[in-house]
Formats: sequence, structure tokens, C-alpha cells
Amino acid sequence: MTDIQHQIDWLSRLVAHDTTSSRSNLNLIEDVEAYLHGLGVETKRVANHDGSKTNLYAIVGPAEEGGVVLSGHTDVVPVTGQPWDSDPFTVSERDGKLYGRGTCDMKAFSAIGLSLVPEMLQAGLKKPLIFALSYDEEVGCLGAPDMIDEIIREVPRPAAVIVGEPTMMKVIDGHKGISSFRTRVKGFTTHSSQTQRGVSAVMVAARLVTFIEDMARELRADAVDNPFDPPYTTMTVNVINGGTQLNIMAADCAFDWDLRSIPGDDPAEIHSRFTAYARQIEAQMKKRDTGCSIETEWMTKAPCLAPRADNPAADLVKAISGHNHTEVVPYAAEAGQFQQAGLSTVICGPGSIDQAHQANEFISLDQMRAGTDFMRRLIARMAS
Repeated sequence: MTDIQHQIDWLSRLVAHDTTSSRSNLNLIEDVEAYLHGLGVETKRVANHDGSKTNLYAIVGPAEEGGVVLSGHTDVVPVTGQPWDSDPFTVSERDGKLYGRGTCDMKAFSAIGLSLVPEMLQAGLKKPLIFALSYDEEVGCLGAPDMIDEIIREVPRPAAVIVGEPTMMKVIDGHKGISSFRTRVKGFTTHSSQTQRGVSAVMVAARLVTFIEDMARELRADAVDNPFDPPYTTMTVNVINGGTQLNIMAADCAFDWDLRSIPGDDPAEIHSRFTAYARQIEAQMKKRDTGCSIETEWMTKAPCLAPRADNPAADLVKAISGHNHTEVVPYAAEAGQFQQAGLSTVICGPGSIDQAHQANEFISLDQMRAGTDFMRRLIARMAS
């Protein structure tokens, strides 16, 4: 048995649950619940509207203020169409690496924490460690907000939140926000030879997509020096569907667009500007037919994690990890949601984001050891 075999066993246990975001995560949650209950640790679910998925949080140690939240999402991205060399839901060890969906993003962090619960209980914690396991992070950070709200209401106020996304154990105190939108255009169908009568939803959508590109270009041109890469808010249209046939004016078109915002750029203002332009176009369309319309649905909104000079969570993790500085990342995570709720938050976890969402996703054994060593030092600190 290796020095981290218990942690590997727990990683294998979590990966074996296929928690692709399109599926329920209840089997994984029930497994974790049974384990924690067996150790005398109470748990609390915060489910979605129909109970098909749920968050789970649990306090290990005394119910006192000043604890540390260990945040991890339970869902993973799909494996469909990816050329895996082994079963993605069975951890395979090859050449010092552990392969499997979610090994890196981000079941390793939770596996390490759960494997060490007996050590947490034996350590005589003076401040609690609080597990916070969420659902649907990979599809827009949808699950965590309800759990965060309940933690704020029901749990003695934590001093820090550590979100265990893969950072190679570097200390991350900033990430971009993410908003996603779906715009639907309803036109008026005629034969394509009668353009004076019809309204092509596809051509209207093209004007709107170009406007988004123009806004993105302005944001890029106005960029100021900051640590993000790229150092500006980005906007992209990545999915579009519309029309039925070449000689028919398109009745419908829909496109999805993505907004990755740096701190200081307000997604609501960008959305409002787009909506104002769309209303101008819509008014022109309705002159042809009153049934024409443009509607935009704001599907997901996860706020950025803004770097702050006063960040107790970053100070704590730097002290434990031995790092002297913090960094920022371009991807979005649930960290911004914890910060928005008023909790000092940082991202730090084992593994590299380079392996996330890839075929043959892996985490190295060295990173498993680094994550385990970090968690043990955190336990010692909370017991001192």
C-alpha cells in the first residue's frame, strides 16, 4: 500500500459514480452520507426543485465560528465522443498518473478531504472543517447558490472558503465571471424571392452576432493592465441554429453566447446594451409583421472572484502551502459565489486545469501527495 493508498481508494470510489451533469448525483451523495454518518458526522442536503440532484454540506468538528469550508463540485463533463484509452469511470494508474473522468476536475480534492475525516475527528479540531459538495457546477454553477445561502443562515460563520479546483496547489485569488445567454429570433416566412414581405430570422441573428463581436472588440480595445489572460472581458457566439431551406425566409433562429467578465465589467450593463440594440432591430421587424420578436434568456450567471488586498482565505492558504504570492485564472468557478455571499474565498487544489475536460483526464500521484500534505497541515492548524 502506497503512502496515499487511502486517498486513491476514495478517488476511485468517487470516480466510479457517473455524475455527468446530465445525470443525477444522488448515488455519490448517498455514498458520502453513509460514510460520514458512520463516523458520527451529521450531513444536510440542499436539493434542486425536484430532488433529482442535491448539494451536501457537513460540519466536522465543533459548531464554532472561524471554520474553513472545503468546497468541491460533484458533477463532471461528458465523455461522449472522446477517445479514452480506459474506462473513464474506473481509475487506472499508469506511469505515476491516475486516469479517470473527474480525477483532476475535481474529485481528487474532495476524495482527499473525505479520506482524512477520521484524522480530523482524532485531531481535536478547535475550529470546524465544513464540507460543501455541490451539483451542476459544470453547466453554469447552478447548484451552489442555494447551499451557500443555507450555510450563511445555518452554520456559524466560516473564516475562509477553499475551493479545490485544480491549480497545482497554487493559490488563486481571482477568476473571471461567466454569463451565458440564448437569443431567439422569430421572423416572418415568405418565399425567398419576396424579401420585401418577409423577415429572415437568420439575417437578423447575424446582425445581432455582429453587434456582440463589436462590443467584444470595444472591450478588448479598452483593456487596462491586469493579471488576467486575456486581460479583458470576452464575448463569443459558439452555437447557432436557424432556417429550414435555402429558398424560404427563415422563420426562426437561435444562438447561444458566452460572456467571460473581468472584475469591474458588469455583465448586466453589457446585457442591457445588447437588449437595447435588439429592441431597435425588433421595432423594424414588426413593421413587416407584428409577430416578429427577439428574446434573450440569461441562462447562467456566475460572478467573478475579485482579487482583494484583504483576503484572510488567501493568507491562510499561503501560510499552509508555503506560497508567497497569489495568481488569477481565466476560467469561472463557484469561488465568486462564495465571495459574493460575503465569505473570504480562495481557490487551491491538486491537479492541473490542462487535464480538465480532456480525454484521458488524469491527476499525478505527486499532486495527490501534495494535496494530502496540504490537507493534513490544514487539519493541524485548525486543531492548534
